[in-house]
Amino acid sequence: MPQPITGQLIPGDHRLAVVAARFNEFVVDHLLDAAVDTWRQLGGKDEHLTVCRVPGSFELPVTARKLAESGNYAAVVCLGCVIRGETDHYDHVVEQTAKGIKDVNVLTGVPCVFGVLTCDTLEQAVQRAGAKMGNAGRSAMMTGVEMANLLEVLGDKNP
Repeated sequence: MPQPITGQLIPGDHRLAVVAARFNEFVVDHLLDAAVDTWRQLGGKDEHLTVCRVPGSFELPVTARKLAESGNYAAVVCLGCVIRGETDHYDHVVEQTAKGIKDVNVLTGVPCVFGVLTCDTLEQAVQRAGAKMGNAGRSAMMTGVEMANLLEVLGDKNP
């Protein structure tokens, strides 16, 4: 089998953006802290990381698209948390948020990472935000850095 082409976990001079929802802020703040800490641990410079806050997960795609279209970022990491309630509102928010983030990837060519927790309970969300099951914010940042590098290797010279 030929050697696969991969991206490295090295921020280098790449600029990344993080868009984080304020809804379910208690959980999302843990995701955001882990994402920023991971950026720093990988050697990323604070001045090369932009953080935006939006009201909720539904607003992540439009903000991510604006950042991606600016040409200033090699990747955009989206962080949020949607917890199932007693109505079908959860299904609509999750579906449209996922579709919107996917569309940013496809329409702009800038990696847009889905770091949105979609959980049945608050307990599940807390577990995925660092209590037991790792931290989805850390994973999302690592994905953003890796994808920025992979696209650079493939010849897409984003900032």
